Amino acid sequence: MNVAVTMFCGGRGAAGIARGMLGAPGVVLSLIVNGYDNGLSTGALRRYLPGMLGPSDFRKNLLLHLDPADPAQAALAAVLDHRLPGGTTPAGLAAVIESITARRGRFAALPEAAREAVTADLRVFARRLAAYPHGLDLSDCALGNLVFAGAYLRLGRDFNAAVEACARTFGSPVRLLNVTNGENAFLAALRRDGGLLADEAEIVAPQGPGAITDLFLLREPLGARRRAELEALPPAWTREVLRRERAEVTPNPRALAAIRDADLIVYGPGTPHSSLLPSYLTPGVADAVARSRAAAKVFVVNARNDHDVRELSAPDLVDRTLAYLGDPRNERRLVTHVLSHHASTPDAPAVPYGVLDRGEWAGARWIGADLDHRGVHHAERTAEALLAIRDEAALARAR
Repeated sequence: MNVAVTMFCGGRGAAGIARGMLGAPGVVLSLIVNGYDNGLSTGALRRYLPGMLGPSDFRKNLLLHLDPADPAQAALAAVLDHRLPGGTTPAGLAAVIESITARRGRFAALPEAAREAVTADLRVFARRLAAYPHGLDLSDCALGNLVFAGAYLRLGRDFNAAVEACARTFGSPVRLLNVTNGENAFLAALRRDGGLLADEAEIVAPQGPGAITDLFLLREPLGARRRAELEALPPAWTREVLRRERAEVTPNPRALAAIRDADLIVYGPGTPHSSLLPSYLTPGVADAVARSRAAAKVFVVNARNDHDVRELSAPDLVDRTLAYLGDPRNERRLVTHVLSHHASTPDAPAVPYGVLDRGEWAGARWIGADLDHRGVHHAERTAEALLAIRDEAALARAR
């Protein structure tokens, strides 16, 4: 009997768990991701194609099933992860496309159908670049992001259609879903000390003291002038202004269906304030979780800290998730279980001993297990622990 697992995730934080799930018999895996990444080359691409969300986290999730020991799959991974060198020109991109067409070097074993799809989308992007050659530095661009951009242009600037097309091209066994209908939006945040983090890149970067207290989805990115205006205001005023400038986004119906039809919902680990919490702000997500048939809705504690969780413990992160889902007291049972490594580690969000001893937080059962593997989640053990929680919860419900 198949088990439908739906996991909220970002680009890499939950990759091990996803791979563990893909290796578990009978698991049908859906991953729900947001597209607010705007760091480095991804940010440059978003500025070059106004209206497009960031493809990086979707691209990274297309690598989950690819085995580097298999020549064909290694060639697919090479397309996704190949970085264009500094100084790459449109002619240089054309040369890379020609290498893929001729199956040279790293692309030699690329399957025919994938080769045709990849080159078709790259050529769409290359034509755009030829028509508008200014405004994009190709240095360090991931080739896979340009495949996404070409699919986005080819499909009438429909980001979700581009995600589906790229998932087919790279043979993903995962249902990869954008949490929204593709509306463009930009992240900003405020810290406890009043400091403004003007975009997603700053949110995930090393920071000064002061936990993040507020997260915003904005209609427009904060330029230098607008940022200076906001930083001149008292923090309470800045907070109110940013709330008024929030983006209106709508949920992806396919993502809501994946949540409602799941047997197990996983709030995956990752960078909370960029990869996870923004997804929970999407209208309709909390209601879909509340109405889901899932026997277990499990929050997985990070195996290591990220820059954006300064001064936040593991229970704080559970509370933050519930708050962004609009259920701060967990009255709707949006989190039924919390899963963490069985012992505190210095590089992970702190789990107070009292919480582990009591086995409960915010009305959710807290479970410790042997999950850590060199600072990341052990793929098989974590997947097994999550599926065991689901099985136990389903059995208890049936009694």
